[in-house]
Amino acid sequence: MAASELFTKFARVWIPDTVDVWQSAELLKDYKSGDTVLHLKTEDDKETQYRIDPKTKELPPLRNPDILVGENDLTALSYLHEPAILHNLKVRFMDSKLIYTYCGIVLVAINPYEQLPIYGEDIINAYSGQNMGDMDPHIFAVAEEAYKQMARDERNQSIIVSGESGAGKTVSAKYAMRYFATVSGSASEANVEEKVLASNPIMESIGNAKTTRNDNSSRFGKYIEIGFDKKYRITGANMRTYLLEKSRVVFQAEDERNYHILYQLCASKHLPEFKDLRLGHALNFNYTNFGGSPVIEGIDDAKEMMNTRHACTLLGINESHQMGIFRVLAAVLHLGNVTVQANDRDAENCFIPPKTEHLIIFCELLGVDYEQMAHWLCHRKIITGSETYIKPMPKLQAINARDALAKHIYASVFNWIVHHVNRALRASVKQHSFIGVLDIYGFETFEINSFEQFCINYANEKLQQQFNMHVFKLEQEEYMKEEIPWTLIDFYDNQPCINLIEAKLGILDLLDEECKMPKGSDDTWAQKLYNTHLNKCALFQKPRMSNRAFIIKHFADQVEYQCEGFLEKNKDTVYEEQITVLKASKLTLLAELFQDEKQVSSPTDGRPPFARATVKSAKPRALQPSKEHKKSVGHQFRNSLHLLMETLNATTPHYVRCIKPNDDKFAFTFDPKRAVQQLRACGVLETIRISAAGFPSRWTYQEFFNRYRVLMKQKDVLSDKKLTCKNVLEKLIKDQDKYQFGKTKIFFRAGQVAYLEKLRADKLRVACIRIQKTIRSWLQRKKYLRMRSAAITIQRYVRGYQARCYAQFLRRTRAAILIQKYQRMYAARQKFLRFRSATIVIQSFIRGFRGRRQYKAILREQKATILQKHMRGWMARCKYRRTHHAIIYLQCCYRRMMAKRELKKLKIEARSVEHYKTLNIGMENKIVQLQCKVNNQTKEMKSLLEKLVSLESTYTHETDKLRTEVDKLRVNEGSAKVSSNKITCLMEEIAILRKELVETQAQKKRLEESADKYKAETDVVVSQLKEQNALLKSEKDDLNCRIQVQAKEITETMERQNEEETKQLQVDLNDERSRYQSLLNEFCKLEERYDNLKEEMSLVSITKPGHRRTDSTHSSNESEYTYNSLLSSELGESEDVTRRTEEYPEMKGALDMSLFLKLQKRVTELEQEKQALQVELDTKEEQALRSKKEAEDQQLMARSTELEYESLKRQELESENKKLKNELNELHRALTDKSAPQATAPGAPAYKVLLDHLNAATEELEVRKEEVLILRSQLVSQKEAVACKENKETMTEPILFLEDVRKMKDQGEITQAFVGLKETNRLLESQLQGQKKVYENELEILRGEVQNLKEEINRQQQLLAQNLQLPPEARIEASLQHEITRLTNENLDLMEQLEKQDKTVRKLKKQLKVFAKKIGELEVGQTENVSPAQLTDEPIRPVNIPRKEKDFQGMLEYKKDDELKLIKNLILELKPRGVAVNLIPGLPAYILFMCVRHADYINDDQRVRSLLTSTINGIKKILKKRSDDFEIVSFWLSNTSRFLHCLKQYSGEEAFMKHNTPRQNDHCLRNFDLAEYRQVISDLAIQIYQQLTKVLENALQPMIVSGMLEHETIQGVSGLKPTGLRKRTSSVADEGTYTLDSIVRQLNNFHSIMCQHGMDPELIKQIVKQMFYIIGSVTLNNLLLRKDMCSWSKGMQIRYNVSQLEEWLRDKNLQTSGAKETLEPLIQAAQLLQVKKKTDEDAEAICSMCNAITTAQIVKVLNLYTPVNEFEERVTASFIRTIQVRLQNRKDSPQLLMDAKHIFPVTFPFNPSSLALESIQIPGSMNLGFLLRV
Repeated sequence: MAASELFTKFARVWIPDTVDVWQSAELLKDYKSGDTVLHLKTEDDKETQYRIDPKTKELPPLRNPDILVGENDLTALSYLHEPAILHNLKVRFMDSKLIYTYCGIVLVAINPYEQLPIYGEDIINAYSGQNMGDMDPHIFAVAEEAYKQMARDERNQSIIVSGESGAGKTVSAKYAMRYFATVSGSASEANVEEKVLASNPIMESIGNAKTTRNDNSSRFGKYIEIGFDKKYRITGANMRTYLLEKSRVVFQAEDERNYHILYQLCASKHLPEFKDLRLGHALNFNYTNFGGSPVIEGIDDAKEMMNTRHACTLLGINESHQMGIFRVLAAVLHLGNVTVQANDRDAENCFIPPKTEHLIIFCELLGVDYEQMAHWLCHRKIITGSETYIKPMPKLQAINARDALAKHIYASVFNWIVHHVNRALRASVKQHSFIGVLDIYGFETFEINSFEQFCINYANEKLQQQFNMHVFKLEQEEYMKEEIPWTLIDFYDNQPCINLIEAKLGILDLLDEECKMPKGSDDTWAQKLYNTHLNKCALFQKPRMSNRAFIIKHFADQVEYQCEGFLEKNKDTVYEEQITVLKASKLTLLAELFQDEKQVSSPTDGRPPFARATVKSAKPRALQPSKEHKKSVGHQFRNSLHLLMETLNATTPHYVRCIKPNDDKFAFTFDPKRAVQQLRACGVLETIRISAAGFPSRWTYQEFFNRYRVLMKQKDVLSDKKLTCKNVLEKLIKDQDKYQFGKTKIFFRAGQVAYLEKLRADKLRVACIRIQKTIRSWLQRKKYLRMRSAAITIQRYVRGYQARCYAQFLRRTRAAILIQKYQRMYAARQKFLRFRSATIVIQSFIRGFRGRRQYKAILREQKATILQKHMRGWMARCKYRRTHHAIIYLQCCYRRMMAKRELKKLKIEARSVEHYKTLNIGMENKIVQLQCKVNNQTKEMKSLLEKLVSLESTYTHETDKLRTEVDKLRVNEGSAKVSSNKITCLMEEIAILRKELVETQAQKKRLEESADKYKAETDVVVSQLKEQNALLKSEKDDLNCRIQVQAKEITETMERQNEEETKQLQVDLNDERSRYQSLLNEFCKLEERYDNLKEEMSLVSITKPGHRRTDSTHSSNESEYTYNSLLSSELGESEDVTRRTEEYPEMKGALDMSLFLKLQKRVTELEQEKQALQVELDTKEEQALRSKKEAEDQQLMARSTELEYESLKRQELESENKKLKNELNELHRALTDKSAPQATAPGAPAYKVLLDHLNAATEELEVRKEEVLILRSQLVSQKEAVACKENKETMTEPILFLEDVRKMKDQGEITQAFVGLKETNRLLESQLQGQKKVYENELEILRGEVQNLKEEINRQQQLLAQNLQLPPEARIEASLQHEITRLTNENLDLMEQLEKQDKTVRKLKKQLKVFAKKIGELEVGQTENVSPAQLTDEPIRPVNIPRKEKDFQGMLEYKKDDELKLIKNLILELKPRGVAVNLIPGLPAYILFMCVRHADYINDDQRVRSLLTSTINGIKKILKKRSDDFEIVSFWLSNTSRFLHCLKQYSGEEAFMKHNTPRQNDHCLRNFDLAEYRQVISDLAIQIYQQLTKVLENALQPMIVSGMLEHETIQGVSGLKPTGLRKRTSSVADEGTYTLDSIVRQLNNFHSIMCQHGMDPELIKQIVKQMFYIIGSVTLNNLLLRKDMCSWSKGMQIRYNVSQLEEWLRDKNLQTSGAKETLEPLIQAAQLLQVKKKTDEDAEAICSMCNAITTAQIVKVLNLYTPVNEFEERVTASFIRTIQVRLQNRKDSPQLLMDAKHIFPVTFPFNPSSLALESIQIPGSMNLGFLLRV
């Protein structure tokens, strides 16, 4: 196709851009060959020019049509190049918020830096079992594909997750493992899947660290093999690690951290168990403070430590080992703080200061000697051939040795933990297959690249080579499968780069060689590299400005490596003397780490083979006996990488490429430059290039026909779609190299689909223009005609209106003149009257004004006189008061002056001696009085002391007297002192009292003043209160009015609240029901599990040698055979259980022991009486039977020879049937004998026996047919003989006939006898005819089986011929497989034949008994109505004697021994189809209740309990056996609910007796209250309902997505878009796919079955509601996970499908079931796809419309909305943000998907039956003849 056809005006291209890498532009004019410049206009409306290279003449890449942008698979794009890939990823990531995209076989995952709700268990369930292309891209889809391929292809799988640090590799690998753990489960009870997930926090804590690019960066690579058994359940796991970054232990860059575990230890220092570790803050240790960023925002290290310890415990690392690990790690931290000081005198010497604290702690924690460790940290040992030297180390070398020791210890701990994790994850059962998850570092390039980056990029080179080969292989397989010409595709081969690194004399070889040199250095190694590879290998270069670096051109980019440190890191040397000190440790864990390192050295044990450091010995290398220490890190890494590649090549790989969208860790921010770098580095663009070199676009013929049908003419459409596509493509695309026709697909080169889309869009545009033109012309013509007709009509009406208006004008003019005349006269009259009245009024007002003014003047003069009088009096009084006040003031001043003079005199007198004496006279008196009091007190004390002393003892009397005298003296002295002190105290008290007196007086005045104020205030308050009281009264009236108004409002609100509360209570009730029913469901599952275990134990106990059954080999016939054989024993066990529950009262509740013993005694007495009555009844029955038998023997002797012949024939038939049954049993045993697998092969004896028996069965059927004909002829002849006898009697022997007639009582008996005989004959004839038809049908069936055997023989011959062409091993395997299949099918067929034969034999026996009984009744009637002479001479004429109808009570009686038979025939072996079609609904339930009624009637509680228990167990067994049969489950749900209704209806409770008839009320239970059993049966009904729901779900699940979403019910509405490599499910209805009609047919089937079974209408409504909920939820969930389904046309399809379902509801009259409401979320989602999505008004409409779906679902649908045609527009990001803002206050569930497993709580509304129990008849087909109606 010429460029001029593509680069036309308005075509869009991509041009390079410095900021966004690529920029979109539009051509302003067509491109012509020879043009050097393209005139373009960018998206920001800037015009620019793109210059074309004159040499290459390469044009800019074309942009894909908008319809292809945002595809799930990048290979679906028509133009495959870098800008298209980048733009598609950006649109999906930024606009649609989709982080996953397919790129062929690669899943591209962009880190959103935000927690997304797309990893829940509901999402896992949605992806489980789905094809990879059917759902949107997801890590779960890749995991499901790997899991499915492992199960399908029996091949191990690998998931390779790669990417830069911070791209999300670890999280992706974690989610993949979580998916496997959730989907597969565990093969044992050890919860292996939990252990696999628990290994993640441990490995993250010891192997992850914070970097500048990622807060949780994995600093090692790991490959986890998850093992599965034959049932594909997880059995265990194994982990291999690669290249742990040990240098991080001793150094971190700025803003980075050490490994998480060290910070977790420091954060947990406060715990009691960590006190001995003597830890501090992370800033206090050198090894955790280099980066200066010890804290990660949002991460609690102490909490993470708890998670790590919990995971260790879960994986079996006990507490002691955990503490040992923490001691070692804490010791490493302290070792980093050990300071090494240089010697001032000798720079070559260094030392550690004595008693260094951190070294002491290090030695204490590890249990090593301090002196030795301090010595060997600064010295090293050198051993020559004959002498040993101890050489001191310089400071720098000692520090390096210390750091090397720390790194070695940490690496040993890491390896030990990995080893123990692998031991905990080791499979307990044999591993059948595995899925490996590789989480490995991506391509790295920094400003300074060292040995670690070199190894990482080397590993990525190997992985990229494996990836390229795999992609190339898949492309080749696809082309070969479709049989199209295969041309080699040139792709980048990085083998030269790999050879440069690992080949002989490669970089690694030269590095190892230099490490072996005694004086090897980084500089000499660099010179060797330059000499060996420079100018010889194009991939190796030397930097211009450096002699210590080299450049390698990798597949992603060229990287410059600095040679400094390569040798040291490759050696990774640790001095042996330091290791020797550690080996002598008292800590058992440390000794274990260093004593046996070889046990964990192999990679299969879970330890990285290259992470162990080389221990440098003091001895020369030539004397080393082992070569283990000679292996460098690079050599070990190369070996482990080769082993990894072997593992990956032996598996089927799945690729996940993680992309880091920006370096700032902003959520949903896309940096194009960083993305392009990673896309180039991870191989995505290489995949695109390989695809683009071939035929990247692929369509099936049907899809191509449906998409581009518009480009075809009617004559081009043929019946053969393939030929049609070929003819059309030849016309549309002239260059045949642009496409190829495969077997099932059409392959297009890049750009051809875009060209076809352009043609399709042009054709649709032209068609739209033509349609618009025609429609607009038609609309305008219709508009013109309407306007013309309207104009004529308007003119007609206007002219008429104008004429009427003119006539009215004339009439109004004449009338107006008359009105004016009278109006003017009236106006003049009124004006005169107004003037006259106004004049009178004015006069009256003026006269009044003058009189009032004169009166006011007189009054003013009088008032002025009064005011003057009062004013003059007031002025005189004021003058008097001023004068009086001045006089009083002068008096006060004078008196104050005189008082001051008197005061001075008193003060002078007070200072004189006489004054003091006069004052002290009173005080002396007081002192004397006090002295007397003191003396009196002392006397009293003396007397008391004397009394006390006298009471003590007599011999101390004298001494006491002396003591009392001394005491008296002392008391006198003390009293004198006390009295003097008291005087001073009294003086002080007097002064205080005086002050208090003054204060009390002042206080009294204040109180009086405050009382007056209070009184005034209270008066004011009282007045205010009165005013307020008046106001309150008025307010009260107002409030009363308001209360009356508000009362009505409150009552209305209360009513609304009550309604809402009732609704809420109803919701809570439903929730409680659902919880109860879920608990019941769990109980049912546990009960089933218990039954299964019980059955397994029983099977184990009864299994015979040589007939061992397993779950995978036993067939349905064997299970049925075992079930039939064990039926009676199981029912017997149920009875034993009931007896045991009766024997142990504690199982039912605590009862009184004495009452229990009395009841037990009474029960034994009743049983004895019952046995005695039973014996008496048996004797009477035996006598009756004996007499009856004697009468029958006498009658049988008189029978004719014909009846004897018939009895003989019956005996022969029975014997033949028994013989046939025995032969079939022998044949079955011969066929089921597993010791002879070739017994049933064609030509074998068993096979011949089978054919012989089939022929014999055919002949036997013919014989039986003849015998039936004979019996029929005998009956007809008998009938003719009776008729002849009647004629003979009427013609020849009238006398005898009259005598017989006289013997009859009346004419009615004769008529009844005749009618009875006729009915008997007709009955026999109809039965014989029915039997004939049955035999003919069986004959046809046997003939069909013979024909099938012939076909089987032919097929086996063909298979034999095919097997002969196979090799011997394959032939044996194929023959064995075929033989097993054939034997299984034959066993099934023979078992069915055996069952059919048994049924036929039973039916024949039954019918023969009926015949014998009928004939016997005929004979009895004949013997009773004929004379003795007729018995010998004439044939027997039967006469029917009518019986009187009994008045039945609606009960069924059965013997105790027949209970098992009742359960077996009525429940276990009952066929629902026959009962539902021919008999009344719910018949088994009625029969069971009638049996319960009889047990209640005879007051037998044991029989009631046994019957109900057996019934419940029998229903559970049949439902367990046929758990997937909807007909069985529905039948027993209907009968269980009917049985429950019967128990309620006839319980005798008034609530259930309202609708009963008087007769039904008489049938109520009398003796027992079965309320508890009603609850048990209700629970059983709930379990059956839940089981029915599961059956419905399993039946509808495969149909829903195909019928509701994928199938085009309205053909031609939606067009398919191009598909990528991940083939999605086609929406075209291929053969075998489900459609909407399939769903409707299934719904009709379910509904008809439930109606036939007589299920309650309310229960049917609930089931229909549940079915519709399943349909709606599954459809909506798939819609939310499939971007290709979110379009306008698909919304129309969904709404049409929903309308069909609603129509079905209307047809079935189920509108009130609530099923339509369950489809409301799906309806609103479909409406959301169809409404406008542009303006704010549209957003408001969407928010108000979508109230049944959550905000997350609305946003998800809008993000996924994809136009199918160019005329549709995408939803803008601003519109989605508007929706989110409007819905942010809505309280929704954060869950994205609906719970498709949700079951609505079921209720069983009481539905009484109007059927009378006494009218129920039991048909003979149910084999319940042992039941007697009572």
